[in-house]
Amino acid sequence: MTPEIHLHVLASGSKGNAAVVEGPAGSVLVDCGISRRALLGRAEELGVDMGRVVAVVLTHEHSDHVGGLSVFCNRFDGPLFATAGTVAARRYLTELPFELVGHSDEIELAGMRVRTFPTSHDVADPIGLRFSTGDDALGFCTDTGELGEEALEALAGVRILALESNHDERMLATGDYPAYLKARVSGPCGHLSNAQAAVALRRLVGPDTETVVAMHLSQENNRPSVCVRTLADAVGAEVGAGEDGRPEARTADGRLTICCAAQDWPLSVF
Repeated sequence: MTPEIHLHVLASGSKGNAAVVEGPAGSVLVDCGISRRALLGRAEELGVDMGRVVAVVLTHEHSDHVGGLSVFCNRFDGPLFATAGTVAARRYLTELPFELVGHSDEIELAGMRVRTFPTSHDVADPIGLRFSTGDDALGFCTDTGELGEEALEALAGVRILALESNHDERMLATGDYPAYLKARVSGPCGHLSNAQAAVALRRLVGPDTETVVAMHLSQENNRPSVCVRTLADAVGAEVGAGEDGRPEARTADGRLTICCAAQDWPLSVF
């Protein structure tokens, strides 16, 4: 694949989420769960031109994914996309000029084909996303308790895979969360564990896959080093440290890299 799509994760975690997918003809903001100041500050830190953002796509309506959208839209007049269920779930979202998409749809944005697919979370109608051009592809999927066949098909073989790896199952089971919350997180409408993500990688990683970004890590029930080690074991990668000191893994041939996104540490993948 010729790299035409780039990923910039501005925030990923339970306190706020936002990512910019950069394409040949502009960029798409995926979720907006942090303040406008934080959004712009982190974009500047990564050298991301937010003036190139031509559209916003929401994956679902939880506040850590949409909490900053109203303020952001005060100075943004591009199109907003979400499912009807997502928009209807929050009153302030119904007041914004959304264009509705289905959970198995395809639209053209920023020189990319953006395909939606259903995810499994305790919200109205959540989606994951596949961005593609003729020569490149990126898969984006967080906040899902399981991966259905449509999700697996959409995410397979992409060059950049941003996939939820929320919790370590042992840490969650022995941690301080109350029983009901442990059941929610680990349930079919909760969040993918490291082990679930690792199993998925065996099917999703293909010859064109260069980078796996573990997303939406729990600060209470996961650690970047634990997450990377679990995912690395699934694809035969060796764990080490990246140039920025964060845990990272690479296969022996250097073809595939596994890294983690963070709540407060922006990350770019080119």
